[in-house]
Amino acid sequence: MNSILEQDIMYLPGVGPKRKKILSTELGINNFGDLLEYYPYKYVDRSRIYSTRELTPDMPFVQLKGKILSYETFDMGPRKQRLVGHFSDGVGVIDLVWFSGVRWVTENYKVGKEYIIFGKPTIFNSRYQISHPDIDDASTLELNDMGMQPYYITTEKMKKTGITSRTMERIMKTLLSKLPPLPETLPDFIIKSRHLVSRDEAIRRVHYPHNQYEMQHARERMKFEELFYVQLNILRYTQNNRRKYKGYLLPKVGKAFKEFYDRNLPFELTGAQKRVTREIQHDMNTGRQMNRLIQGDVGSGKTLVALMAMLIAIDNGFQAVMMAPTEILAEQHLATIKEFLHDLDVRVELLTGIVKGKKRKEVMEGLISGDVNILIGTHAVIEDNVQFRNLGLAVIDEQHRFGVAQRAKLWAKNSNPPHILVMTATPIPRTLAMTIYGDLDVSVIDELPPGRKPIQTLHRYEDQTVSLYKGIRTEVAKGRQVYVVYPLIKESEKMDLQDLEAGFAHLQNVFPDYNMSKVHGKMKPQEKEAEMQRFAKGETQMLVATTVIEVGVNVPNASVMVIMEAQRFGLSQLHQLRGRVGRGADQSYCILVSGRELSTETRKRINIMCETNDGFRIAEADLKLRGPGDLEGTQQSGMAFDLKIANIAQDGQLVQMAREEAQKVIDVDPDCNAPQHAILWNRLQELRKSSVDWAAIS
Repeated sequence: MNSILEQDIMYLPGVGPKRKKILSTELGINNFGDLLEYYPYKYVDRSRIYSTRELTPDMPFVQLKGKILSYETFDMGPRKQRLVGHFSDGVGVIDLVWFSGVRWVTENYKVGKEYIIFGKPTIFNSRYQISHPDIDDASTLELNDMGMQPYYITTEKMKKTGITSRTMERIMKTLLSKLPPLPETLPDFIIKSRHLVSRDEAIRRVHYPHNQYEMQHARERMKFEELFYVQLNILRYTQNNRRKYKGYLLPKVGKAFKEFYDRNLPFELTGAQKRVTREIQHDMNTGRQMNRLIQGDVGSGKTLVALMAMLIAIDNGFQAVMMAPTEILAEQHLATIKEFLHDLDVRVELLTGIVKGKKRKEVMEGLISGDVNILIGTHAVIEDNVQFRNLGLAVIDEQHRFGVAQRAKLWAKNSNPPHILVMTATPIPRTLAMTIYGDLDVSVIDELPPGRKPIQTLHRYEDQTVSLYKGIRTEVAKGRQVYVVYPLIKESEKMDLQDLEAGFAHLQNVFPDYNMSKVHGKMKPQEKEAEMQRFAKGETQMLVATTVIEVGVNVPNASVMVIMEAQRFGLSQLHQLRGRVGRGADQSYCILVSGRELSTETRKRINIMCETNDGFRIAEADLKLRGPGDLEGTQQSGMAFDLKIANIAQDGQLVQMAREEAQKVIDVDPDCNAPQHAILWNRLQELRKSSVDWAAIS
């Protein structure tokens, strides 16, 4: 059967070498199997013939059966004509209108012959008309043959060469008529337990359903199958890793941890922090390698939990490393951790691109001798010449900024791979986490430390700056500080810089009595750092910046975040920026400033921000608004999002079902060799050989 699906589409009637080339470059369709997986994006009901008497202008699409009575042409300027065909179904007359292809239409659609026409009715000069209708010969088209008409996404290049959705539909029909019954790709027990239709029926009905019921069942089957194999691949990979890689046993909670907990802990841990610390402790005491993801909003205390895990590693004779995506963030972590560990006998060092010469040599020697207990740095820590005496734990901050190959380099830093703890302040909806972080155990810190007040988020228009400036003055008079952020979009960096410069000059005029800092991506790192330090020390009241401050600056005294042109930011970015304030005990505010003309989607984004501070609710909304491929980080995660029919945002329930079924298979067949599962492992092998990137993350 596979040999048929591997046949070149060039030899399918209606395709040929020219169309094959376009389908290959535009859609990646090269063989029959690729074409079958080119699913319709919508369907229109063509199972009913309407009468001209039933037409109303608000109807979406209708189908009429009748004859073209005559044609008329009207000049529309130089070399332009409008063609009108008067069409009657025996009850009334409507106009069929074409603005191009006039000669082709009159040569191919004959007066007096019976046709079925299909299109959207509108009213022009008190008469019903349909522009550029689909027309089929009534004698060759059975009514029940039409059913739900599929619509296929086509690119501009395809349309220019005459490959429309209708063309694709006809090519698909030819292919399905040539194919023998398609073999099953799921075992009988899954099909029965989940009440799924057969694969052959699903493929045929997903392209040509007779009605809504058939269409829904066909799509559900194909979505489930796609998600099931993604989950089976992740779980099989995870199972293999867990058996293959033994983890270091870290059973002891000793001097470093106890001294820190008793003397240096700045506040009582939240229930969530205690729960996650227990989960980590349990993982490091099982004898298998820990792979755990900590999700938690900005300010929820992830770094503190990671530090306690590092102290457990130290108490058991191991070293720990923390890898951050930027130098600013690495330095921030260094300052935070040194402050937490003051007076304790734990050596913490920094390794980034700016650590050079004698200092770098000292750090490297300290790592090899074991004198350096905790190393904090950027991707510099995974360079081949960075050697540890005994690395037991690696903490990765903002996991999505690192590629799979970079993370894998950490594994080679000891004879066994170290325990891995991943942190992210970008909350990820559960359905997405199950797919992109499928092989990680997930912990959630869903409480803020005591004394923190929820940030108030307000939306203001650009013409309401008088009240905005008054609010800023009130806060600064209390001794607080203010961020003002301008958007930065790479394509228009020059323009953005002008926006920032103009905004900075304007704010200097409005607040001549304030000291201000200015930070943007074009500045040298030391200039940026100096300006941020001035703000952090309270020497300036206002920090005017682009989004470079999204990560890496912690100023508890800052209580106002003003985001200019908020409509140019995504939800997760707005949420990250908002997290820069609300770090002290004072009431903090986030002001989203935009023009009055906003799209429906932008209004939704701004309303969600004003309604909730819950990062998980925001992430769910972001996923629904933008889809998984656009979410920050999913493209680099190493887990493919090449889903042909399923949608992580909308098919959460199916993701869960697929996960459950895949887990059952792995539980009863951990070695992947039970005869009843042969169909699954063979299919998974086929998929892994295909063009889909099935690599799972580590």
